[in-house]
Amino acid sequence: MTLKNSSLAASPTFAANRAVGEVAVEVRSVDGATRRGAVHEAGSLRVRFPSPEQQGLSAVLVNTAGGVAGGDRFSVALDIREGARLTLTTAAAEKIYRSHGPAAELDIRLKVETGGHLAWLPQETILFDQACAERRIDIDLAAGASLLLCESVIFGRAAMGETMRTGRFVDRWRLRVGGKLVFAETVRLDGDIGALLARPAIAKAGVAIGTALIVPGDTALVERLREDAACFGAEVGISAWNGIAMARFCAQDAAKLRADMVAVLRRAAGRALPRLWFS
Repeated sequence: MTLKNSSLAASPTFAANRAVGEVAVEVRSVDGATRRGAVHEAGSLRVRFPSPEQQGLSAVLVNTAGGVAGGDRFSVALDIREGARLTLTTAAAEKIYRSHGPAAELDIRLKVETGGHLAWLPQETILFDQACAERRIDIDLAAGASLLLCESVIFGRAAMGETMRTGRFVDRWRLRVGGKLVFAETVRLDGDIGALLARPAIAKAGVAIGTALIVPGDTALVERLREDAACFGAEVGISAWNGIAMARFCAQDAAKLRADMVAVLRRAAGRALPRLWFS
């Protein structure tokens, strides 16, 4: 795909004005309660811990840049030590704006030790027309660790009359359990994304997609998650293999996607979802 103003993107001034943000968080179990260990923040990414809890800990990622543009670079690293529990969400939906050439780079690394649990529950990622983004999610779970992870991507804000016609989105996921690769996937949408999403085999004109990944997961969990199937407002597919369960979502708008995902996550989590999802 060729984007406009490539000479501008190559200029030193453009490069000097790109946002860069890093967050690295370590949490530990201390006397049966999860407590913060090392916390590192740099650039425009921040992490806040809104309230103490009896067992787990909640965290909120905040991007003070107000969005993501081409050439920006953000990284998040979470280290959940043995027996610790962390739920992380974002303060709002993340917006990825159009690019003049270079891709925005998002690097996410999640590590959970034995007996630890991570609920990675960010709000939606919204791609604007001509956005260009590359995301990597690398997950390393020890044997006996557990994970609840969801990601939603919205191609244009339909409620605002906006559509995503062209752009580039590359989404690479790798999951290892006990050092063994059990899930690997790379989604690549490049060029005329609007036409690609219209294809029946891709999104059947849907503009909102999502994935929920649950470890451990089995057929019993799948059956429990499917109990809400009659209430789903869009297409939802749920399956289990290799000790993991996964739900795929595809909807005509973001509201239907969120409603279906909330229904699945509530059953999977067995507890309330982050309050920011409903504010």
